[in-house]
Amino acid sequence: MKKILTLLIILTLSTASLIEVKEVVAAEVKTVSISIPANTGLIGDDNAVKSYNLDLPSGVTVASINSGSFKYNGSNQLNGNITLENGKINLKLNGVSNNKTISNVLGYRASFGSLYISNPYNSIWRYSDGRRWQINEYDESNDGMKTKDMPAEDNANPSDLPPRVVVSAAPYQSMDYLKWYDGSQTNVIDSKYINASTIKPYFESKYSSNTIKEIKFKNNRVIVNYAIPYFVNSDGKITEQTYVNQDADSSHPLVGLAQGRKYEVTATYYYKADAKVPTYSYSGSVSFSYTPITEPTLDGGVSILKPSPNPAKFEGKDTEVSLRVKGDLLAYDNSSNIEEWIFYAKETGSNDVKIKKDYGKVLNSTQTFDNFVIPKSRGSNVKQEYTLTVTVRFTKPIVSSGGTISSLSKTMKATVEVSDSPIPATPPPANNNKPPKAVLDVPEEVMAGEETLIYGKDSYDPDGTIVDYKYNTPGAVEPVSGPFGWTWYPLSALGQHSVRLTVTDNGGLTGSTSAKINVIQPIPKAVIDVKGTKKENRKVTLLSKSRSPEHYPIDETKTQWTISPVSGGTAADIKYLGNLSGMNSKDVLFKKPGTYKATLTVTNTAGFGDSTSMIFQIVADEPPVVYISVPNKIYRDPNQGNIASAALTDMSFSPDYDFLDRRIWEYRYDSNNDGNFADEAWVIFSNENKTAFNLQLSSVGRYEVRLTVTEEFDQPTIEEFITPADRKSRDSYSSSPPQPIAERVIEVYNRAPAVDWSW
Repeated sequence: MKKILTLLIILTLSTASLIEVKEVVAAEVKTVSISIPANTGLIGDDNAVKSYNLDLPSGVTVASINSGSFKYNGSNQLNGNITLENGKINLKLNGVSNNKTISNVLGYRASFGSLYISNPYNSIWRYSDGRRWQINEYDESNDGMKTKDMPAEDNANPSDLPPRVVVSAAPYQSMDYLKWYDGSQTNVIDSKYINASTIKPYFESKYSSNTIKEIKFKNNRVIVNYAIPYFVNSDGKITEQTYVNQDADSSHPLVGLAQGRKYEVTATYYYKADAKVPTYSYSGSVSFSYTPITEPTLDGGVSILKPSPNPAKFEGKDTEVSLRVKGDLLAYDNSSNIEEWIFYAKETGSNDVKIKKDYGKVLNSTQTFDNFVIPKSRGSNVKQEYTLTVTVRFTKPIVSSGGTISSLSKTMKATVEVSDSPIPATPPPANNNKPPKAVLDVPEEVMAGEETLIYGKDSYDPDGTIVDYKYNTPGAVEPVSGPFGWTWYPLSALGQHSVRLTVTDNGGLTGSTSAKINVIQPIPKAVIDVKGTKKENRKVTLLSKSRSPEHYPIDETKTQWTISPVSGGTAADIKYLGNLSGMNSKDVLFKKPGTYKATLTVTNTAGFGDSTSMIFQIVADEPPVVYISVPNKIYRDPNQGNIASAALTDMSFSPDYDFLDRRIWEYRYDSNNDGNFADEAWVIFSNENKTAFNLQLSSVGRYEVRLTVTEEFDQPTIEEFITPADRKSRDSYSSSPPQPIAERVIEVYNRAPAVDWSW
């Protein structure tokens, strides 16, 4: 008959201590209940499920709890199992749902109480004749600006005070960073619950200029009407009673009789709306039973890791034995008084003792002895007993009901039998140990090459602890171990696969479960992002933000871009260096405004691809608006060599915020005094990019002044595709609208002689 080696484990437990401890009568089993913190009317889907980590009641330890007795009592639905981990009771509940309509939800800028601040302003210009004022204001009817001229009301020459008039200003209404609140900063309402049709802006007068009595919200603008103040302090500031600021506009440093003033007010507002929100409520309690431990006690356990399964069959070779020993110090919490943990293991009766130590100041410790061997030379029908002891030593002795204790020990024994008889069934454990419950969480579907989480940490043991996790993941590349781990499936593993988990508790019992994973083709996702300034002759960057499984990444060498015009421009207007293949990003320049389409095709290392397109707008580069201020009439000064001085000021600007890089000033003189400048030649008198200076003129007569302004790009470009003509330029003739010639002509006069009739 073929001999069979049988391992039979017999556990003999005894407790010893270096100091005798008075025997303690076993405490009665008790039941306790912990209340779930009551929450009603929690707003938003983020509150649809809530996790609770409940502290244990005073006097209850983890070791004393019968974890199989956990029970939730209440109206919520338990989501999963109640577990005991890290000294806390963990559970997840589904909320009891309802719906609620909230009126007058408050909308602020980014944070509670933070108002939207707008600074409407108007510019009022005094003409160079010193007696007329140009009023610039917003026109509500056409949603644009309008101007009108008004005569000065004061008698000064030049006029010191602008006309008394009510003007309108209308900056754009902002909803940037809009955040909603239900009455307080802690009650945030997600914008997805807001009824957009009920959103309305509201004027907040408390923090606005007191000259503003009301605000109109129209054309997506904040429309404010306010009076230009009449009385102005000598320093050019508006009087404090008006709560507005007035300065000469710093962007237009005018000199001479022409002068610009800026009148600015402050307007604040916020929003109100209605919201329909889901609400969730929670309540109830968790009850369980436990047996109180009142004296410092060392508990422990031993698990046989090898051989497995147990019993094992003798195969004519050495049999490896691996034992895991754990010690738990109960009813004691001063870990700083732990000097060391000592673990002993030997074959019973042998003097060859294996020792391991743990100097950590911890209340439990585990060590594994995996270097025992039952040699094949001992044949069959062999019994081998192992003695294992765990000892915890204290730095200072502790006091118990039986006296002082300097250490506690726990001894465990295991016997192994070798027999050629059939393997007997494993007898039930003497302590009625309950098997662990395996809980496995895996995704239903993953792509080949995608990192996949295999999660078994929610597994539990109703009357002990889980000491081992074993996963079977056929088809996967990486093995998984421990409570959870990551693996992935190769392209050859397309289709459905089974994942199996087997957990082992500290009593040697096991529990198993399985789940299915469907592995699909690793198709990448093409994603385009457009960066840069989307304006003609500016650098625009097309960027691939495509995604693919980690182990089959995007092959950049196979990335392909195409760019085509939709309307406005042509293919010839699309400029770039090199080609459109083999890169994740591409810098492009568009010579004409219009609508364009970018298409991206990506391929991963597994050979799968995807394409996507994006349509975007390229706006026009607007030319500068040229406007100059010149005096209409000046006089030659005998004290300055009969030279007349004309104060010239540039008030030009770029409507799209480019930089004004070059200014060329010219004039032409009506030499024959026929009122026609067309037959006269232009003379450059300044190309130094000056914005204001005095022009010296010696001859009596009429001079026409012209200013040519050239912009420089204020954003990155690709210089290889830029010509001088691409930088926008205009002069005071071609500006839109062109400045009237009457505002560009200077007439030089002689001063009349002084007559004295006295003798």
